[in-house]
Amino acid sequence: MTTTDAQDLARFGYPQQLRRKLGGYASFAAGFSFVSILTTVFQLFAFGFSFGGTAFFWTWPMVFVGQLAVALVFAELAARYPIAGCVYQWARRVSGPVIGWFAGWLMLLGQIVCVAGAAIALQVVLPVIWPGFQLIDGPGNAILLGAGLIVLTTVVNAFGIRVMSMINSIGVTCELVGVAVLVVLLFGNAERGPSVVFSGSVGLEPFLISALMAAYVLIGFDSAGELAEETRSPRRTAPRAILRALSAAGLGGVLLLLGALVAAPSQTDGNLASGGLPYVLTSRLGSGVGTVLLIDVAIAIIVCTLAIQTAATRMMFSMSRDAMLPWRASLGRVSPRTGTPIVPAVVVGAAAILVLLLNIGQATLFTAVTSVSVVLVYLAYLLVTTPTLVARLRGRLPSSAHFSLGRWGILVNAVAVGWGVFMAVDIGWPRSEVYDPPWFAIGLLAALLVVGGLVFGRTRRVGGGPSVDEGGDLARDHVS
Repeated sequence: MTTTDAQDLARFGYPQQLRRKLGGYASFAAGFSFVSILTTVFQLFAFGFSFGGTAFFWTWPMVFVGQLAVALVFAELAARYPIAGCVYQWARRVSGPVIGWFAGWLMLLGQIVCVAGAAIALQVVLPVIWPGFQLIDGPGNAILLGAGLIVLTTVVNAFGIRVMSMINSIGVTCELVGVAVLVVLLFGNAERGPSVVFSGSVGLEPFLISALMAAYVLIGFDSAGELAEETRSPRRTAPRAILRALSAAGLGGVLLLLGALVAAPSQTDGNLASGGLPYVLTSRLGSGVGTVLLIDVAIAIIVCTLAIQTAATRMMFSMSRDAMLPWRASLGRVSPRTGTPIVPAVVVGAAAILVLLLNIGQATLFTAVTSVSVVLVYLAYLLVTTPTLVARLRGRLPSSAHFSLGRWGILVNAVAVGWGVFMAVDIGWPRSEVYDPPWFAIGLLAALLVVGGLVFGRTRRVGGGPSVDEGGDLARDHVS
């Protein structure tokens, strides 16, 4: 039976409050801009190369294949549960309120820190484009630029999904064109052949550390699911957008990495390990072309920050609507004028700026916190893929006519779980090369889980909980 999107959403117990303005391309753009290979590859190329040399190239396809398994599981869930705050909603509906809450809590915290991590990247490009962007000396300039960007994205989010979608789609189009042009120019100025990726060798530990570069980049493709309640025909659109966002990022990233390696003036003078992709860009393409491409990178950083903040806002709204967070009345409210949750956007923006302030005299602490945020995202993903595998093995996962893994479901889901465990351990491992002190990640994660447990306990004591029957979700949510 054909139903409207609003009627479909009502079956999950929610009225249509957010405005459905997104089509297929806008949904894809939401996921792709969160990944934002121009932003993150520019930031992290030097890190990966400094540990793995040319061999670190192979960490990208390795991480992509693992994340593809996760994306396939998410695509199935997006077709079954087209609800805002997807990671929280998916985990809750295949497992229960406790797992769902912790998945949402970890994902929300990870997203907030990722907003700060993306915004601070402006410091890498804007002063290079024009020295006037270096407004003050020291790390304070990075905070100033990043905070200004977060204020801008908060205002855009408050205006509504139509404005956000228009800016995001234009920005993603610019990024896609920029990636294509950059790849052509890098290969057109090659110093050596693609076989360079076979020339390096490195030990297991440096290789695993260099893999963090790709692991940091290839997340956030699930943002299309976060915006499901604002997407037309989300059961069809969101699964395709998730897979297309990850696939486009995977292809573009592998070409960027290869192009940088073949075009670098030298691989042994230390500049590639310290300057990364910006060094290759300016040294090989000249200041004129390099500046134009850096402007495109700045655009990518802006829309990346916007997309991450939008996703975090929808997560906070979705959990608050279910009375799963404090101050739920304000955080779970949608403005009738703009059709967007304004208070969560402001809270996410303010929290991200507070994270930025860690960079004042504590640059290593800021780096460690942003690294931990990626661990949080991978753990949140695990809290979705693991109970989904359990439900699948028990034959309790509802079907969907729009996307299904069929007989491959158990294998793909098992790979997604195994991969998630491997990467969570690899990213969070107490290494002095990444964390100072080495046990920082584990200590911070433990503290966040304890705080999360206290918040969850208080929420349940005051009568918080989902507005729909939890026990019947798996039984009835097979509507297609």
